[in-house]
Amino acid sequence: MKKHLFILILIAISFFSVAQNLDSLNIVLKNAKDDTNKINTLNKLSRQLNNTGEHEKSLKYASEAINISIKLAFKKGEANGYKNIGNIYINQSNYPKAFEYYLQSLKAFEDIGDNQGIGKCYGNLGNISQYQKDYNKSLEYYLKSLKYFEEVGDKQLIAASYSNIGEAYRKQSMFSKALDYDLKSLKIRQEIGDKQGIGNCYNNIGIIYKYKGDYVKALDCYLKALKIREEIKDKQGLGGCFNDMAELYNKTLNYKLALHYGYLGLHINKEIGNIEQERISYESIATAYAKTNQYKEAYDNYVLFKSLTDSIFSADNIKRIGDLKTEYEVQKKEAELKAKAYAQEVIVVEEEKRQQLVTYAVAGLLLLVIIFAIFIFNRFKITQKQNIVIEEQKKVVEDQKILVDKAYEKLHQKNKEVVDSIHYAKRIQNALITSEKYIENAFNKLMKNK
Repeated sequence: MKKHLFILILIAISFFSVAQNLDSLNIVLKNAKDDTNKINTLNKLSRQLNNTGEHEKSLKYASEAINISIKLAFKKGEANGYKNIGNIYINQSNYPKAFEYYLQSLKAFEDIGDNQGIGKCYGNLGNISQYQKDYNKSLEYYLKSLKYFEEVGDKQLIAASYSNIGEAYRKQSMFSKALDYDLKSLKIRQEIGDKQGIGNCYNNIGIIYKYKGDYVKALDCYLKALKIREEIKDKQGLGGCFNDMAELYNKTLNYKLALHYGYLGLHINKEIGNIEQERISYESIATAYAKTNQYKEAYDNYVLFKSLTDSIFSADNIKRIGDLKTEYEVQKKEAELKAKAYAQEVIVVEEEKRQQLVTYAVAGLLLLVIIFAIFIFNRFKITQKQNIVIEEQKKVVEDQKILVDKAYEKLHQKNKEVVDSIHYAKRIQNALITSEKYIENAFNKLMKNK
């Protein structure tokens, strides 16, 4: 009982710290404008309120985040809002509604190419398929989720995928494969110091040992998980761990401890509004009462277990989820066909554009050739005209040269005549001068003879 009281005190303290955190977020929200910061705050508030079981308030904040996101075309905020609503319905075990909102979240994340968000959505869809005992489908979703997380390179999310895959194998009694994946997950989480993840791994490994009949190892793992979850005040984890320990103690015939942990699990699961885990708590309590011949208490708890089971796994709910899966696959196929058609149309348009560019290029080249030809032709005509002018000028020059030559010839002839006349006159003059000297000499000679 002391242990029981201590755990309840821890739970109360954790709720008080969460309440303080919620108050601080509400103060931020009070003065916030309609922007991305407000959307992120609303989504954070929604997540925390969901964890404390205040589903109506959580739904209100998530819906407000979606409305503002749509107004601002903030797809990531919208996607997170849808995911938060999906988480609310998961806690209420309303799987058709959860599936519907996870699909909306998936589409929004796909629109913006957010691989991390896409991976988380596939993980959530895998969880729903697992709750519905469709383990092959859950494994398919978990493997898709792992692929996206590996592309992102987020170790924490990769480790979470390993845990999910391990659980899918465990549900199919493939314990060796399940243990391999859980140990891979535990190794990564220990490397990065993810305490919540380490607690989850120990709990999952404990379940495997329980199924294999090794109850000592199973209990050791549960106690390690419980210690970590108490330390970090993980209410969701505590609720599941209490249920696992109650079931284990029923198997080991320790019905007193089975009731102890069954009621601890019931208390916290009611507090946080986790209907699926609440259902499991009733089953463990009913089993312990039945084994100790307390039939009225066993019957009362079994009726509550059966009531929740019927509401969760009703034929209508299963059909609705099946319809949603089919609708999603059809829409996805249509989207793929549209994408292919659009891609083909883009190729055709691009080809037309390419042909158009080629046509324009050829036309441009022909135009340049024509312009160049016209230019050459014009230059030819101009050159031809210039040649004609040059020939005419050449003829004029030649004619003038002929005239000049003729004039020069005439001038030369006249000069020759003048020179000849001068020479002739000179000869006469010389002749006259000679005769004059002869007469003078003859006269002088005659005078001497006298």
